[in-house]
Amino acid sequence: MAFVEKTIEIYYPICMNYILEDSKIQGELLDRFIKYVKIWTESNGEKADSGVIPSEERERDLAKQLAAELTVMGLQDVQTTPECYTYAWLPASKGMEKVPSFCLLAHIDTVEEVSGKDVKPIIYPKYDGAVIDLQCGVRHDPKNDEALAEAAKNRETIITTDGTTLLGADDKAGVSAIMTAIQYLVENPEIKHGKIEVLFSPDEETGHGMDKVPLKLIKSKFAYTVDGGHIGELETECFNAFGANVEFTGKACHTGTARKGGMVNAIAVASRFVESLPQNQRPETTDGYQGFFAPMEISGSIEKAKVSLLLRDFTPEGMEERIETVKALAESAALSFGAKVQYGFKEQYKNMKANLDKNPFVVENLIAAYRESGVEPVFVPIRGGTDGSRLTELGIPTPNIFTGGHNFHGRAEWCSLTQMSRATDVLINLARKIAEK
Repeated sequence: MAFVEKTIEIYYPICMNYILEDSKIQGELLDRFIKYVKIWTESNGEKADSGVIPSEERERDLAKQLAAELTVMGLQDVQTTPECYTYAWLPASKGMEKVPSFCLLAHIDTVEEVSGKDVKPIIYPKYDGAVIDLQCGVRHDPKNDEALAEAAKNRETIITTDGTTLLGADDKAGVSAIMTAIQYLVENPEIKHGKIEVLFSPDEETGHGMDKVPLKLIKSKFAYTVDGGHIGELETECFNAFGANVEFTGKACHTGTARKGGMVNAIAVASRFVESLPQNQRPETTDGYQGFFAPMEISGSIEKAKVSLLLRDFTPEGMEERIETVKALAESAALSFGAKVQYGFKEQYKNMKANLDKNPFVVENLIAAYRESGVEPVFVPIRGGTDGSRLTELGIPTPNIFTGGHNFHGRAEWCSLTQMSRATDVLINLARKIAEK
């Protein structure tokens, strides 16, 4: 099926406040999303790990686009920093200058595991539940996707790729929702609101999205990321996260003359270590509040081999246990082969729940905005992290809002335009609710 270039008629099963009542804005949201996903912004983890932000210059293409649009909308202090953070703020409505400001955030990069170049979106209005077969063997079947079955039941408008790339709804759906909500507030001055800051960040997918965040620009004491998934999800807690590097040193010699004890193969030691990690505590065998050990890369030679892992747990105590487990298993593997071992651990982010619990009004405002938009909040833990978890750790409490994106980080990614519109509506009502209080 060819990519649909023109804006098409969109159907919504329930007509909610503001954004969902306006077909013009619905079309603009769709057009904006399609435009953004076609901009290649794939980030690079290796470069980001070495301190390069943005990790790829192509991320600036979307940053420049957003800055230009924000300028046309009339926002103040529009700028893109040297590190590719695009910032601006919408002035408060007349008489609302003393309303506490808040910041909206989304990230512009996509993951490197699946190509985000030359994305070809396909739009399915009033999706009826038919099986969708795409290139590269990608199949969308409601029988195997509960969220897709729900979208079909509601006859939602969905968007997929052609199967050769990811879609980029993570997080261009969030970017689109923020931009459309801000545009709507600009064009509808009767909706009273305080000052609203916006920030679009690079390199969230590399885990470095807040490394160079321009905190001096952000005046708000609380914020909201728009980087979630299914409609209704409201995320206030996430993993505690550590990265681990384990390096084994063996003894090299010619394979033809190796004798017992003459060679210690570091690759074999590293393999033994990975195999010894708890089988029922891998990402693919866990769910909900279960943490995991995730081997991400193994490399090396007979003399030296390195294993890189991600450690995830929802409690500090659980994380300490995981770190001690890695040490014990690494030392056991080295001892069994007569190798040497070194390991190091680096904290990546913390569970944001404790800091959000200290500032309950931040989430209370959001719950009110969800319900004003006809969306019942569903509290689920983030099995990962967001820029919001890092920002919360830096002192700005930041829960996460759904976007309507699904099956992130793969060719089977899809997005519900209907749900993305609800997220936009939540943002508009959030501005109203905070002003009312």
